[in-house]
Amino acid sequence: MFSNDKIERFYEIIIEKQSYGGDAMGRLPDGRAVFVPFGLAGERVRVRLTEEKKNFARGEILQILDSSKDRIQPRCKHFGECGGCHYQHLPYEKQLEIKTEILVDQLKRIGKIENPPVQPMIACPTPWNYRNHMQFSLDEHGKLGFQAPNSNKIVPITECHLPELNINDFWHQLEFEPETDIERVSLRAGNDDDLMLVLESDSPEPPELEIEAGISIAHVYEENSVVIAGNDHILIRVLDRDFKVSAASFFQVNTVMAGKMVEHLITQLPITNSSTLLDLYCGVGLFSAFFAPKCGRVIGVEASSSACEDFTVNLDEFDNVELYEGAAEEILPSLVGRIGNPPDYVIVDPPRAGIERHALDAIVQLKPQKIAYVSCDPSTLARDAARLIQGGYTLKEVTPFDLFPQTYHIESISLFDLLHM
Repeated sequence: MFSNDKIERFYEIIIEKQSYGGDAMGRLPDGRAVFVPFGLAGERVRVRLTEEKKNFARGEILQILDSSKDRIQPRCKHFGECGGCHYQHLPYEKQLEIKTEILVDQLKRIGKIENPPVQPMIACPTPWNYRNHMQFSLDEHGKLGFQAPNSNKIVPITECHLPELNINDFWHQLEFEPETDIERVSLRAGNDDDLMLVLESDSPEPPELEIEAGISIAHVYEENSVVIAGNDHILIRVLDRDFKVSAASFFQVNTVMAGKMVEHLITQLPITNSSTLLDLYCGVGLFSAFFAPKCGRVIGVEASSSACEDFTVNLDEFDNVELYEGAAEEILPSLVGRIGNPPDYVIVDPPRAGIERHALDAIVQLKPQKIAYVSCDPSTLARDAARLIQGGYTLKEVTPFDLFPQTYHIESISLFDLLHM
């Protein structure tokens, strides 16, 4: 097989376009696509193949022979090595263009949608230092770093330009014993410069720490979360509303852009006080909290017990909200025909894998008038969009939001309307 061929192969190729996942694509002399990181469309490059398959190959750039006019100097000295960023060598406006083109391409190729109604991407007002949550790995010396792409190697880092400033001011101070049991170190930023340090491991034994800063510290192992110092949660403010977010709960990493997504949904969903809203994969209640005052009934579904506890606190003031804890594909089929009037609107915010098939079938069976699909992966969005269209919906609009500047990740909100036959 190609992958077992030990002879190194070198080629000169022209980069044709950026592809989803951060790589650039060119073609080998035999016509196969070859994917290489950090190339830009139009560049002539010399590559070494690192992996060969029957229909495509992967490689690395050894030399840029003709450089793109768009190429700029990356801000970070670790760019290209640590794997955290993919587009620092592009101006921000160009990053937005490329991500929008990739989203359109995925909807066309995977979803078979001829003219996807993709709107211009909503830019992040702060394309640097925007992350309220950073996850680090530890090298064998106990130094913070990131896991290199396609490798078990931990790249120790001395700078990073993605975290919010208070995280950036603090993470350099962290050092751990070599060969510690800690598998991952997370830092979360909340209101008023609050910080939470989350230490993840497989062991119930709490790690030994000496930290004088007045921050919250939690140890997470398996499904458990134990407070070592401070609080068991942090408060994050979106559009003047505070959300309790516990150590093991998911929350959008870009606070400003989370607010922009909420505002977009409020504008696009014509909720009234007689409406029923189904909020799937509802997390700690980011969307539900803003819709509960506007509609008659909100039904949340969430699998994470930590997020469910936070949801209960975050929406405690509302009497028109109910929450079902469990996987969407298990809860939803049992709700069909059991919740009285079917929901008028559905907001669905699934993980990267998209909507599980049984959950999607149940949504179609419930026949909501509108579905708002919040996606963090255009390939699974395209797959699910095709299924929803097949189930009697039309795709009205897709609006991308740049929650992750400098990286290939693409967040979007798609609106589907029920076709009335």
